[in-house]
Amino acid sequence: MTLEQLKYPIGKFEAPATITKDILSQWIADISSFPARLKNEVYHLTDEQLDTPYRPEGWTIRQVIHHCADSHMNSLTRFKLTLTEDQPTIKPYHEERWAELMDSKNMPIAPSLKMLEGIHERWTMLLNHLTEEQKGSVFIHPEHGKTFRIDENIGTYAWHCNHHLAHITQTKKRNNWK
Repeated sequence: MTLEQLKYPIGKFEAPATITKDILSQWIADISSFPARLKNEVYHLTDEQLDTPYRPEGWTIRQVIHHCADSHMNSLTRFKLTLTEDQPTIKPYHEERWAELMDSKNMPIAPSLKMLEGIHERWTMLLNHLTEEQKGSVFIHPEHGKTFRIDENIGTYAWHCNHHLAHITQTKKRNNWK
């Protein structure tokens, strides 16, 4: 596999021209099922396997799991800000620096798996009850200098779930792990 394929095993996210109810439902289902799908892939891995990078100079599987908890915690906050404020400017964070902190590099994965279960349960409830108006709500991302709609961002995070899950499943496959 090329470095690009290792980085983006499912490709980069591309929003469809039109976000249909079926597409949105699939994205929400992907977000909803992510904690169980992730846990199924990682709960039995050894510390040595968890500390294996998914690509050269990339994060370890352990860091990917903790990153998902950090990222999705931030995303739920951004969604709630967007639903309760008028075009809020969200706070970016340095995910690569967060991934280098001691909790991301060394902690057992169980706390992050628990976080993901709770975050995704709440997130899914919120997403399944959005009004049409709320789906069109926007936030401003200062790093990108543009606005993002809630419905498109649901797709971004469905992709994010599947993207990082593919990092793990591809690493397992390349290493012949069960």
